[in-house]
Amino acid sequence: MNVDELLRDALREQAADSASVPSGFADRVLAVRHRRRVRTIAGAAVATAAVVATAVAVPVLHSGGQDVRPASRMNQSDIIAHPDQSPPRDLIAAGDTALAAFSTYKKVELPGRDAEMRRTFGLLNQKTGKYDRTTRWSWVDVAPGMRTAAVLEKRLPVDRVGLLDLITGKVERWIELDKGVGGVKFSPDGRKLLATTYSKSPDHLYWSHKMNVNGKNQPGPVASRTGFAVVDVDSGKADWHELPFWKDEMGWSPNARADLAFSHDGKLVYEQIPTAPGRIYYDLNGRKVATPAVEKHVTWAEAGLSPDGKLVGGDFAGQGDEIASAIADPLSGKMITKVPGQQLLAWADNKRLIAWGCDPKKCRGKGEFHNQLLLLTIGSDKVVQLSDFRKASDDYPGRWTPQFTTR
Repeated sequence: MNVDELLRDALREQAADSASVPSGFADRVLAVRHRRRVRTIAGAAVATAAVVATAVAVPVLHSGGQDVRPASRMNQSDIIAHPDQSPPRDLIAAGDTALAAFSTYKKVELPGRDAEMRRTFGLLNQKTGKYDRTTRWSWVDVAPGMRTAAVLEKRLPVDRVGLLDLITGKVERWIELDKGVGGVKFSPDGRKLLATTYSKSPDHLYWSHKMNVNGKNQPGPVASRTGFAVVDVDSGKADWHELPFWKDEMGWSPNARADLAFSHDGKLVYEQIPTAPGRIYYDLNGRKVATPAVEKHVTWAEAGLSPDGKLVGGDFAGQGDEIASAIADPLSGKMITKVPGQQLLAWADNKRLIAWGCDPKKCRGKGEFHNQLLLLTIGSDKVVQLSDFRKASDDYPGRWTPQFTTR
């Protein structure tokens, strides 16, 4: 009997003794430890005890009696690549990270010369292992483990958050909130949701606030963030805290959408701002706090800190025709090395990253937008193609933006 079988039996015994643990709980917990292999019988016993001990504390997101194994569990290959697909149709993953969803957007004209940014999501179907396109939701964020997605309905801001089962495709539960929600994000452990609240839709563009773009007037954004709520996923309890949108000394705010995000350890939240220091941090009660030492040198690069917190995926650092991004020390900010990628998106593990990369022979002008998902390894020139190329434009309708999470 292997380690997964030992764990599954132990968890099913736990489930039999507890009315609060749903059917299929063993497989769901095992999904979280998909790569943690225990090499000895003693180690297996310790791991079993540890998972059983924490089983009751983990928020239960799935209560539909589903025993179907997720597609991400059926295929646990270290690298799952589809270099002939863009946007992807089938599951893409590397190391501990997977492409959970992607989105495209288009600007739709409205009466009164207003406009709205509307998204189409490609959301992983855990029954088929394919990305299903949907326009049902205005916002989607996939939880770690990729069994659940938090979804927001159309016509932002909304007064509830849905928990969507990625196997059944059905909303299992709605979490009601008394503030208008325009964006939502899971914590790193999946136990909490961070809901950013607004008085107006952050995706609406107003002719009354028109802006001049390349000599032509266009409807513009209106900043309206009111605060944020930290939501306990299991109980649905939410604590809201006022936090108006950031403004510079002249009273200017650059964006209507100003969603907050969790810090690397999930103990704080932060907002990104266009001036120094780049980020402003708050505790979960809305009080402004100092920037964590390990996040002082985190840049705009989406990869951020490595899982173990020892490295930072930095900005573009290529010189001349070189295509490279920096890997830095989080405490000093000093560059340690470079990797051959254009834009660092997510860590696959502590030594590998997923990045956008353009064709080195065509990476000039619009060619910089002709890029594909790549897997990069620190200390190596090895590059693995994960997807096909996006088109060479930064704003064409249908250009897809990836969303990653742990698998």
